[in-house]
Amino acid sequence: MTSTSALPPGAAISADSHISETEDCFRDIDPEFEDRRPRATYDAKRGAILAIADLGIKVPMGLICTAGRTPEQFSDPVHWRDLHPAGHDPTARLAIQDEEGIAAEVLYPSLGMVLCNHPDIDYKKACFAAYNRWLGAFCATDSHRLIGIPIISMRTPQEAVDELRAAHAQGFRGVMLPGDPAVEDYDHVCYDEFWRLCVELGIPVSFHILTTKDGILERVRGSRLVHQIVTVRGLQNIIMMMILGGVFDRHPKLNVVCVESDAGWVPHFKFRMDHAYERHRFHLRAESLQQMPSTYFDNNIFVTFQDDYSVKQVKDGLNLERVMWATDFPHSDGTYPHSRQVMADVTVGMSDAQRDNVLYNNAAALYGIAL
Repeated sequence: MTSTSALPPGAAISADSHISETEDCFRDIDPEFEDRRPRATYDAKRGAILAIADLGIKVPMGLICTAGRTPEQFSDPVHWRDLHPAGHDPTARLAIQDEEGIAAEVLYPSLGMVLCNHPDIDYKKACFAAYNRWLGAFCATDSHRLIGIPIISMRTPQEAVDELRAAHAQGFRGVMLPGDPAVEDYDHVCYDEFWRLCVELGIPVSFHILTTKDGILERVRGSRLVHQIVTVRGLQNIIMMMILGGVFDRHPKLNVVCVESDAGWVPHFKFRMDHAYERHRFHLRAESLQQMPSTYFDNNIFVTFQDDYSVKQVKDGLNLERVMWATDFPHSDGTYPHSRQVMADVTVGMSDAQRDNVLYNNAAALYGIAL
């Protein structure tokens, strides 16, 4: 289907938006797991819940799909019928894009992020496969504006290669990986074939916050708010591991996206890596790299942000061709229904070219979006 919407001048691309899953997203699960597939339930205190077998936690969908409600209402129990339909209905989603001046969205899961930490890798793979099939049908409503990102299970390195080929054959333009693979870690040479294929197929790899054990299960001190503040740490650990582990020396054209990580922290993070590499690589017997760590970050790492006002304050320390704005719709950190104002606020002081890159061009080039 081709979109017929007349977008206003200056329309942006959201490099990180979300599906708010319903049980339909997993209905096509492998029959072996039918009795355990995620199912819609309702709890009088927590509202709508998509129950996931053996996960250990129950996430109220009202905390995930908050669009249309104020922060004071986020914890109120919400019935399934009262959740914003654009979280799972493609027609409603396109209407929201038109309302907000969004040309296209790169779409990630919501409960799928939590599933990345499920202890049963076989069950997790079955859930991801069912969701990916549903996602393909969702995006087919308008493949120019709904850019779905499927989840690769990473059960084994070879299986990951097969899943990547299948995702590419389905027309997907990027993939999301769990924060922790089942075999070794992402800097291990056993994943070199996977990284090579990503480059060959032109597929960027995404890591999203809340998909790592150290990002969602980390013990914190003090206020419960600290859990929400430190979610980016898991992605920082992945990026350091891949850079210092030589992944980008072996695969210099590999593109990795840190999703919903914000961006204002990047200049100092690059300094810390360079400082550690210059001063401490010898006595710590770290791997020798062809370039300074910060160079790999500037060349290979993309970051997405919503309302991080520090971006404009540190823009000279960023490669603004690797920074992408996002709405995070329909999540609680999202910009709806004020996306146009947020776009203007976070790009104050940028040149027209920098603004266009951050709001549109970078995502368009990375995902091959042409409208």
